[in-house]
Amino acid sequence: MAIARFPTIVLDCPDAAALATFYGTMLDWTIKDDGDWFEVRADYGQCICFQQVADYRAPVWPGQDVPQQMHLDVVVDDLDTGEAEVIALGATKHDHQPGTTFRVFLDPAGHPFCLCTS
Repeated sequence: MAIARFPTIVLDCPDAAALATFYGTMLDWTIKDDGDWFEVRADYGQCICFQQVADYRAPVWPGQDVPQQMHLDVVVDDLDTGEAEVIALGATKHDHQPGTTFRVFLDPAGHPFCLCTS
């Protein structure tokens, strides 16, 4: 028996509005503003939340001085097109690219995420 239909992922960040706008635009999901807490939600119910925290420290990847803690894999049809789109939204491409079927980026708060082909 499933307890919930979708897990909710919560990302700590220095600016919840900015990070919600980044992911909401990238995924084409609805953005909800609750002050220091923002949500982006898909039409089918999946949700990612963003919690503003003081003294936020961005993860350092691939090193572990400040562990990445978690990351998102986003499936795209074309890596080159996806790369151009997330960079236009404010992502940066990481120097370390360990694979050929995915690319590693950092969101505006420094969280690693990957664009992947299926």
